Amino acid sequence: MSGGNGALRVTALCVGIAVLYLPILVLIGYSFNASPLVNVWGGFSTVWYGELLRHRDLLDAALLSLEVALAASSAAVVLGTLAAIALVRFARFPGRFLLTGMVTAPLVMPEVITGITQLMLFVSLLQTFSWPHRGFLTIVLAHVTFCIAYVTVTVRSRLQGADRSLEEAAMDLGAGPARAFVEITLPLIAPAILASWLLSFTLSLDDLVISSFVAGPATNTLPMLIYSKVRLGISPEINALASIIIAMVGSCVIAAGWMMRRAERRRELETREAERANAAPAPAEVRGRSPLAVRSPS
Repeated sequence: MSGGNGALRVTALCVGIAVLYLPILVLIGYSFNASPLVNVWGGFSTVWYGELLRHRDLLDAALLSLEVALAASSAAVVLGTLAAIALVRFARFPGRFLLTGMVTAPLVMPEVITGITQLMLFVSLLQTFSWPHRGFLTIVLAHVTFCIAYVTVTVRSRLQGADRSLEEAAMDLGAGPARAFVEITLPLIAPAILASWLLSFTLSLDDLVISSFVAGPATNTLPMLIYSKVRLGISPEINALASIIIAMVGSCVIAAGWMMRRAERRRELETREAERANAAPAPAEVRGRSPLAVRSPS
């Protein structure tokens, strides 16, 4: 029975891996297709990677998406971290319930609704104050709105698990609240801040629905441009672009895994060295005498 269950698990695992990664491998393979027809193999060639560099619209859209993702994720990390600190460190303050609802609503709100509300807001502001015009700024503001929710949830959970007594001990030793937070608490929640920044960067770079509502007529992010081109038919340049993105993401994942593994090995080595140091006998015990038995020179 156990052998049958093991075979079933292996089969399910293989099917899951094939469903997830086989389309990616097929896409990468067809990015080296010499034929302009994406479903007809015409031989191995890298011509479409060269053609990709000549498509200025794709390069401009990719650069715009990177700029939006950098700006939105950085702003969301700052605002989301401040919101998490307020929700964890301040038990009661006016508007706490409203703040909690505002930072968690984007997690469950459909992107279509979020995009429509953001569009109505920007149109109303433009009619009233003649600002802002839809483009880079409106996309960044819209992305910050939904990225704050993910940053707040991530940092809040880490901040709740942090040891508050360390910060209180630092303040007892003379450090001010700001210095104690920067030198004690901030390093403790730094992994959560970094993880939330990476998550916000990925969500902003990948967003299509909300960006389609708040972008101007002359502004196209990379997902918007790819979607518009795919609707007319998949081109080999899109396969090449997708392959480059997959290679970049895969390299980042491998590098992050290697760094995490290296840090884990360093912690294990330090733990073993500390255990050996604690288990080592005292010098007096090694000589078979107690330190009290050592006479002072006459």
